[in-house]
Amino acid sequence: MNGGVNGVALTVFILFFVAVTVMGFLAARWRRADNEASLDEWGLGGRSFGTWITWFLLGGDLYTAYTFVAVPAAIYAAGASGFFAVPYTILVYPLIFTFLPRLWSVSHKHGYVTTSDFVRGRFGSKGLSLAVAITGILATMPYIALQLVGIQAVLDVMGVGGGENTNWFVKDLPLLIAFGVLAAYTYSSGLRAPALIAFVKDTLIYIVIAVAIIYIPIKLGGFDDIFAAAGDKFSKINPATDKPVGALAPGSSGTWTYATLALGSALALFMYPHSITATLSSKSREVIRRNTTILPLYSLMLGLLALLGFMAIAAGVKVENGQLAIPQLFEDMFPDWFTGVAFAAIGIGALVPAAIMSIAAANLFTRNIYKDFIKPDATPAQETKVSKLVSLLVKVGALAFVLTMDKTVAINFQLLGGIWILQTFPALVGGLFTRWFHRWALLAGWAVGMVYGTVAAYGVASPTQKHFGGSAKEIPGIGEIGYIGMTAFVLNVVVTVVLTFVLKALKAPEGVDETSPSDYTADAGDKGVQVDLPAVGTGSGH
Repeated sequence: MNGGVNGVALTVFILFFVAVTVMGFLAARWRRADNEASLDEWGLGGRSFGTWITWFLLGGDLYTAYTFVAVPAAIYAAGASGFFAVPYTILVYPLIFTFLPRLWSVSHKHGYVTTSDFVRGRFGSKGLSLAVAITGILATMPYIALQLVGIQAVLDVMGVGGGENTNWFVKDLPLLIAFGVLAAYTYSSGLRAPALIAFVKDTLIYIVIAVAIIYIPIKLGGFDDIFAAAGDKFSKINPATDKPVGALAPGSSGTWTYATLALGSALALFMYPHSITATLSSKSREVIRRNTTILPLYSLMLGLLALLGFMAIAAGVKVENGQLAIPQLFEDMFPDWFTGVAFAAIGIGALVPAAIMSIAAANLFTRNIYKDFIKPDATPAQETKVSKLVSLLVKVGALAFVLTMDKTVAINFQLLGGIWILQTFPALVGGLFTRWFHRWALLAGWAVGMVYGTVAAYGVASPTQKHFGGSAKEIPGIGEIGYIGMTAFVLNVVVTVVLTFVLKALKAPEGVDETSPSDYTADAGDKGVQVDLPAVGTGSGH
């Protein structure tokens, strides 16, 4: 790393940061509604966003600062295996085309704000709804922490805050300021803030990627030299494993791991609460359908972004923490002023998803814990107030996580988050197409998947970690190494199906379904009468 502070890059970074901060606070006045004291307004932007706003919002939500840093960092460290992120973001869009419009329609019809709202209404079970809500909150927390890790990586490379021996407060002050700004404008403007800032974030990222993919290879002698340097690095033997450190192209031995990880990640991506929050903010079902056709443009960007990992190798970037590889590459290769632009893209790329994630987690707590179990008669204004406060607490928790724990802990919990959130798929996506599954069977399947996934991940060791050293393990009965989340998901589905047959044979009470078939194809003009959510679909089946 270069010594001292990069003043030019820091100045450009600060200018962009100030600009988006102003935009974040002004967003409270953007499309202001007559009644702002409701989760529809604060947490879903009034459900009013059109195709392009939704596209930028979903793009800003799914392709985060951590994506910008971690995907090429995985390529930098291990080579081809890191490319799994590219096919899974291609697989996901045909998948969501089949179910997201249905989720939007039924949520619009009944006023659902979260996936747990839908699960409760569909299966008449507050217990199953609570399980989905808790899973969503648990999976989201480390995700927010990793956005702050992304900001911290940029600040470290710029030399802001001093070295490791600097007083902790001085060292972390820039991150504390960034956190404070994020918390303030999220509290003030709700989902409108990240929706507006996403325009800046995505534009900057596209510019940086376009420049990097042309400018850096020219400086390094072309892609032939880049791939040759990467091939040389990955052919070296790792003394800890007695195997090559990586591979320029995937080998047959890793096929199961690569395929199951890509498929499992695709199934999990739109189970995350922040993905659903951005989806439900759109104004019509047609907006969702259009977005599933144009969002793959981000996958193209991701493929180009991944190549930066090979470029970092060819450029001779040496970092102890792989997460710093790409920021350091930008620092080494770009003029200082454009380094500031690139760092601003990463920094703002952290603020947008962190804001959406904290809002999504807060909505889950408010609707499916606070209102369902603590204060069933809460008014819309009280719901909004609680959600605002919880969004602050969620960010404080993420900040504490980043400041007090090793960064690898956050990454481990993020791996667990992917395994956990996948276990909500049968209840959510299954429920959008059929009422056949029994609510108790879904809850049992969820529990089996959660327990197996957590225990299996705990048992994975790596050369540097005794537990939670990865997300792949031998698949029982097959003998191949595969993604733990997919194995847990298969167990989840098997338990759900078998117990559904048993419970139906025993005529166990199935709960009340408050939805009707027409709700799943309703559009913006078919809202009808909103259901009083707390009063229906209880676990008692009445």
